[in-house]
Amino acid sequence: MPQTTLYRKDGAEAGTVELPESLFAAPINEDVIHQAVTAQLAGRHLGTHKTKKRGEVSGGGRKPYRQKGTGRARQGSRRAPHYAGGGVVFGPQPRSYAQRLPRQMKRLALRGALTSKFDDGAVRVVEDLELDEIRTRELIGYLDALHARGRVLVVAPARDQKLELSARNIPTVEVILAGSLNVVDVLEADTLLITAPALQTMTEVFA
Repeated sequence: MPQTTLYRKDGAEAGTVELPESLFAAPINEDVIHQAVTAQLAGRHLGTHKTKKRGEVSGGGRKPYRQKGTGRARQGSRRAPHYAGGGVVFGPQPRSYAQRLPRQMKRLALRGALTSKFDDGAVRVVEDLELDEIRTRELIGYLDALHARGRVLVVAPARDQKLELSARNIPTVEVILAGSLNVVDVLEADTLLITAPALQTMTEVFA
């Protein structure tokens, strides 16, 4: 079973902690991870784009000119697609970009992403990150003491308003609940900072 150092929030070592093998020593299937990332990013696409067809643009009730005798091609409406201000042919319409992915594939992708981060030495486990008050400077001090560099993903066991509001003004820090962990956020993080209670929640939910 993989092990890593357990830290206090001031950066001091507090021993070691065993990590669940199913999450941090899982097989890394790059194809499944790619599918999971693609599906998750596609789900963020709103798909609210819309162009008007010729039946939806205003005007066009009167025939532009008579059918015969002008020497020009017959026309029925000024709102035909080849006229300025006319409708759009085959334009984008509202649609869903969501891709269905089986739960087992999502779990396999997440386990592979966590294992990859652990292999890269990007996982830190801390006893807790409790704050007495909302103070961004204090949180930055804890992150520096824990050597959390780059984009930091803090995994918390439950909603913590003080922690979330303290991290809100730090553009490179994101707080996520352990039960909401996902492949994209894990892969984008340079440091994965997991609190000990959150590690227990991750084991119960994803292992």
